[in-house]
Amino acid sequence: MVIKVYIASSTGSRAVKKHQQAVVGFLEANRISFQEVDVTMLEEQRLWMYRNIPRDKQPEKGNPLLPQIFNEDRYCGDYEDFFQSKEDNTVFAFLGLSSQPSVKVREGMH
Repeated sequence: MVIKVYIASSTGSRAVKKHQQAVVGFLEANRISFQEVDVTMLEEQRLWMYRNIPRDKQPEKGNPLLPQIFNEDRYCGDYEDFFQSKEDNTVFAFLGLSSQPSVKVREGMH
């Protein structure tokens, strides 16, 4: 499973830039593997992202604000959803990840 964070490398919005940095910084600090997808450079990816954001998350006018977060092809949410999951301490569930890394138990150990 790959977490994909759709961002814009060149944006005139300080809020968008700050939100992108907050998401990426959190993922890096928690060693959560992810891929940044720069929609300013990849038109096809931008269009895919817009098509795969659920209707109830689409704004009435304009395009959804970045960053947008997916786990593979499954939509996780936007910055507001991410921030709320951070506040609720449910980021792993929000991302569709198990919060505990799988640990192998050695047989014969008591």
